[in-house]
Amino acid sequence: MNGIVSGGYLAGGSEEKECSCETERPGKLAFLYPGQGVQTAGMGKDFYENSALAREVFDEASETLGLDMRKLCFEKNDRLDLTEYTQAALVTTCLAITGELKNRGVSADLTAGLSLGEYAAITAAGGMTGMQAVRLVRKRGILMQNTVPAGEGAMCAVLALDEKVIEQILDEMEDVTIANYNCPGQIVITGKTEQVAAAKEKLEAAGARRCIMLNVSGPFHSPLLKKAGAALAAEMEGMEFTALHIPYITNVTAKKVTDSGEIKALLAKQVYSPVRWMQSMETMLAEGVDTFVEIGPGRTLAGFMKKIAPQAKVLQVAKWEDLEKVTVVN
Repeated sequence: MNGIVSGGYLAGGSEEKECSCETERPGKLAFLYPGQGVQTAGMGKDFYENSALAREVFDEASETLGLDMRKLCFEKNDRLDLTEYTQAALVTTCLAITGELKNRGVSADLTAGLSLGEYAAITAAGGMTGMQAVRLVRKRGILMQNTVPAGEGAMCAVLALDEKVIEQILDEMEDVTIANYNCPGQIVITGKTEQVAAAKEKLEAAGARRCIMLNVSGPFHSPLLKKAGAALAAEMEGMEFTALHIPYITNVTAKKVTDSGEIKALLAKQVYSPVRWMQSMETMLAEGVDTFVEIGPGRTLAGFMKKIAPQAKVLQVAKWEDLEKVTVVN
């Protein structure tokens, strides 16, 4: 999607203590996880080939889901871009990379993930196990893909128009809302197809530089997906989340979460609520984070950060050789 995201884990061991969520160390480091749209054939393959920990993650995910994750992630295929498969594939890849980073002594003070990336962020923070995350995003992907019939929902990226102007225009319309606050100058809207098209015309007339319809299978992060959120909440009913070792920043409020008791409600609400990524990064900056590690394929989050805080250091770990530059700064 060329830097436009529509969305779009390894729990710590028992010896780790529940976080007090306060630290005096200046210059904090954060793990960031991308959303749907960055997936690419071959992602994670070099980690699988070089890391026993990564192999374990891919193999366990395959067994847990009854899917060949190696074939799904490593080879060109028609399923990788289908939401019901994409989400599990991305989370598995991010889990594998995170495991090797932790094995090399790289640790984070906070985590955050864009849309489905939040599941990786929660797991890296200690709130759930890797296989809990994989199972949940598999279910989430199916629910998000199937709740609204194909063709009835759409999404559109609005470029170079103030968010307040966008909000004002959408407030006067029905069945179209903001899906993503990605960064200054890039807001994504979502809703019923006809309403999104009508909003696109109004936003262009209001001065948007461009409005780009996105190639997605549904109106993600729209109130139209409230049924999917309720179904996901039911899926989590019997799940036990573990104590967070470090805080994560939730998409729903862009605030720091320190209590694992909040996770279920936030994840259910996240399905049909705006992703407040720009505000989440502002929260991290206010918390003293000056180094961000984007874990997973692509450079989308780094691109957003250039517009949010150009002075921040952002490192990407998508390939095996990327590990070296992170272990040096840690």
